Amino acid sequence: METTTATAPADTAAPAAAKRLPLLDVLRGVAILGTLGTNVWLFTAAHGEAGPLLGYGITEGGPVGSAFQLLANGKFLSMLTVLFGVGLAIQYRSAEKRGRRWPGRYHWRALFLFAEGTIHFVLLFAWDVLMGYAVTAITVAWLLRRSERTQRIAMWTALGLHLAVVGLITAGTAGGGVDPRPSAEVQALYATGSWWEQVQFRLDNALVFRIEPIITFPLLVFLFLLGVKLLRSGAFGADERGRRIRARLMAWGLGIGLPLDLVAVLGPDELIYVERYVIAPVVMLGYIGLVGFLVEHVRRGPVMTALESLGRTALSGYILQNLLASIVCYGWGLGLAARFGGEAWFAPVLWLGISAFLLVASRLWLRRFQNGPAEALQKAVLR
Repeated sequence: METTTATAPADTAAPAAAKRLPLLDVLRGVAILGTLGTNVWLFTAAHGEAGPLLGYGITEGGPVGSAFQLLANGKFLSMLTVLFGVGLAIQYRSAEKRGRRWPGRYHWRALFLFAEGTIHFVLLFAWDVLMGYAVTAITVAWLLRRSERTQRIAMWTALGLHLAVVGLITAGTAGGGVDPRPSAEVQALYATGSWWEQVQFRLDNALVFRIEPIITFPLLVFLFLLGVKLLRSGAFGADERGRRIRARLMAWGLGIGLPLDLVAVLGPDELIYVERYVIAPVVMLGYIGLVGFLVEHVRRGPVMTALESLGRTALSGYILQNLLASIVCYGWGLGLAARFGGEAWFAPVLWLGISAFLLVASRLWLRRFQNGPAEALQKAVLR
């Protein structure tokens, strides 16, 4: 079944009457919840979101935390990135069919997304991905006008550059080094500090807090183009060709990726960069295949319907999950991280609670409205 709608948060301006690929909506819903499965450990840590960025790390969480890292760390962020590339490819195909100039108005969408990401970063969450996606979208949108050969060269060059960067970072940390001592000042900022103090803290450390999308820009380009390639190959279709592709993705991604991921998680700390930025995208491909298999073989029920709804409101869900986690964990909200952040059960329970809320809320919202609130705002502004 063909679709002309968007499959990523930036692509909410597609025609309302356009058809959708249900698998893509389910995948986006899964990606949102999976991303929360990684980020929730940032909110519950003693140093908050700043921990890994300033070298303090996060709460280990024991076996449960290790399981979350094995299953979630980097995998669903990669999935969200690939789906964003899919959405961009759909927009390009739609523009071609209508004879519209490309990228045309898409630059305005990317600029608006960058503005949304900037606000999200400053006011709420230091690990925002929207700013990086916006810059990558502009780059890849330009590449889509070039030949297939040029796109392949750009895709594999970006991957090679990314692997080189990760290799250099890993080698640079292989000599060890003493972790910084816990900072009472940073801990107090998140345990008892005001919302405005956290905003100022992000602004004061903006370059450090934005280092991930800068360093991983080649990976973002590669994953965007991989999404384009998967869509064009028919990987998300409901036909036999799509099923064969997804079966291969599941076999290779899980068969090779998960064992490598287990070795990295259990190995030296220096492998954390390899695990998150090299192995995780491989596992992600297996997850795409697995979700496709489940969508095809499991009877449609309330959970799948709710995941679809969350996928249709992915941008709103992404922002809301970070807002809810901040309210629950930080001192300007309920401040529960200071009380329970060291408990192994707290982060998983928080993830389950927010996930359930997002699934129910998105389903109820779409019963009355056509788009999520953030998607509706973007659509209204860009119209």
